[in-house]
Amino acid sequence: MNRTGYRIGGGGSVNVSPRGRVIGDRLHRWASLALGLCAVLIAIAGVRTATHGSGSAGGGFLAEPAKPSARVTVAAGPAKVELPVPAATAPAEPANPAAPANPAGPAVPSLGPINPTVPVTVSVAEGRLREVRLIDGKSKQPVAGELQADGGSWRSTAPLAYGGRYQLSTVAVGDDNLEVRGSATVATLSPAKLAAVSFIPAPTAGVVGVGQPLVVKFSKPVTDKAAAERALKVTTSPEQPGGWYWFSATEAHYRSAKYWTAGTSISLSANMFGVDLGKGTFGQASRSMSVKIRDSIVAKADGSSHQMQFYRNGSLIKTMPVSLGSPKNPSHNGPHVVTTRELTRVMDSCTYGVCEGQAGHYRIKADLAVRISSSGEFVHSAPWSVAQQGRSNVSHGCINLSPANARWFFDNIGIGDVVEITNSGGPTLPLWDTYGDWTIPWAQWQTGSALEE
Repeated sequence: MNRTGYRIGGGGSVNVSPRGRVIGDRLHRWASLALGLCAVLIAIAGVRTATHGSGSAGGGFLAEPAKPSARVTVAAGPAKVELPVPAATAPAEPANPAAPANPAGPAVPSLGPINPTVPVTVSVAEGRLREVRLIDGKSKQPVAGELQADGGSWRSTAPLAYGGRYQLSTVAVGDDNLEVRGSATVATLSPAKLAAVSFIPAPTAGVVGVGQPLVVKFSKPVTDKAAAERALKVTTSPEQPGGWYWFSATEAHYRSAKYWTAGTSISLSANMFGVDLGKGTFGQASRSMSVKIRDSIVAKADGSSHQMQFYRNGSLIKTMPVSLGSPKNPSHNGPHVVTTRELTRVMDSCTYGVCEGQAGHYRIKADLAVRISSSGEFVHSAPWSVAQQGRSNVSHGCINLSPANARWFFDNIGIGDVVEITNSGGPTLPLWDTYGDWTIPWAQWQTGSALEE
């Protein structure tokens, strides 16, 4: 036996001490574990190689899937284009507005021509928008727009112009954290004709009477009256039923079912910009106005009694003798509406075709003349017929008053107030005669709308 505890015999057998046997067992277990781990790693590498091929670097470990680049779409109503993705992108950096928005690359797409009232929208997929600019090609000014807080979309908030060309530039950052710059052009339609609108009463009128209809006149004929009427909005406070009646292709009137309620506030909006009125005609611009209805003032002239009664808010406050149109020149029956007031006016029959040298011609000066129809009917001072006032009808169709009564009437009647004539012996005031609006029953008036009920 040697000093280490091993005995060496002649047959070559080796005797190991107990301590040596323990160490040997531990070494054996560690070696077995190491061999097992190597076998597992080799097996995994073999599976990856079999699945993905043996060409990957570093022994075939799977790389993380690539994240997509941002995709930007521009739209206006149903029209849309997707901006091309540049072949090269750069790591995202703060936007530089001075940098060119369209580097050399794919052709710049174009959107339009579109209606200038349709908002331009920009949306992004697989990323977020950092900046959107829409520049007017003429004024070089940016169009107002709003970018959503999450960068998912942008929308123009101001209308464009007819016949315009706009440059759109976008900066987006994709999920791959790479910046994508894009651009497009946006064109708007150029109408063949533009129709302007005007109002009666004028927007500066302020206060009018209970009989004043709202009149919208177009500078060009309207073919699509329904489209025009949909763009007209009337609001009243207090609310009252009302409707439009088309007098012609260039004129529409709005009135309530009965005279306006005293104290009513009325707003009229003609949102005509961008409206296709038919046959290449579009609304030139949008306009609005507001008026207030004063106390109800209605004068009632009776051709049989030769008296005119004056009502304020339904209460009789004045009666005066009158002389209406003679049997040869009868006044029109029905509601009339005051349109103008003149301190002095020359009444000339030649204005309606009876000129000097013809039978029935006249030319006289009348004071305190209040017009109630376009066919030449006025309420005015007539000192020459005072003897007949209250007794007979001798005028050429006007309502004759004494100078004192004419002054009172002139001072107490205004634009939009009503003069109702009955028993004149004449026909009813025609619808077209300035404001024959109230001679039409409400049910019939409603048939004058271009919109189907």
